[in-house]
Amino acid sequence: MLRPLVVLLAAAALLAGCGSSSKKSSTSSTSSAPAAGGTAVSMKNIQFAPTSLTVKVGQTVTWTNDDTVVHNVTADDGTFKSSNFGGGKTFSWKASKAGTFKYACTIHPGMVATLTVQ
Repeated sequence: MLRPLVVLLAAAALLAGCGSSSKKSSTSSTSSAPAAGGTAVSMKNIQFAPTSLTVKVGQTVTWTNDDTVVHNVTADDGTFKSSNFGGGKTFSWKASKAGTFKYACTIHPGMVATLTVQ
């Protein structure tokens, strides 16, 4: 009687560990968790929040799609560009040079913001 219980508990423990995964960070990526040590921008109600953000060179900016529709993040000058990503997903970009970067969601033309890197 004890043996089936031990087997059942071992199987449950094994299955509980199967749902995790690890991802390496990169200069730009789309994932489901924000990059550590960076600055967050929310995408909700078809707008970026905040619409104006200042960060330092070397910081990572993470945009999170908190909306129910697909978005993307595209700098006007092409400095950074994400693929389209749905709710709960993120795009991260590490600021490697100073400048002012206007960006938009190309799916929603009125969805615009500015990122200043110092």
